[in-house]
Amino acid sequence: MSKKSNPLADKSYAFALEIVKLYKTITMDQKEYVLSKQLLRSGTSIGANISEANGAISQVDFSAKTSIAYKESLETKYWLNLLKDADYLDEEKARHLIQGADELSRIMFSILKATRLKKN
Repeated sequence: MSKKSNPLADKSYAFALEIVKLYKTITMDQKEYVLSKQLLRSGTSIGANISEANGAISQVDFSAKTSIAYKESLETKYWLNLLKDADYLDEEKARHLIQGADELSRIMFSILKATRLKKN
């Protein structure tokens, strides 16, 4: 049985993995635990909620989980900017991760717009 490709799930998983690696670096090298933990939670929650959305039992459930994932991507950008501005994260790495979160946000926003248009 072949696994069906899901670009959003794949991208959100890869993004979460980058966040986990960044968390390890910040906590080990800079001994910062509070802000980085918030980033870890929101950055990995995107993919977790996308996974839940893919297993949704209704269109409303799918939309709700995708909406949560979208909001988590916005929160993740907040923590990335804060870590950058507090000098825990360099500009280039922050820009790369913020672009990744933006890409996920745009995809999810398009999905939400399309699923909500179907309801009306």
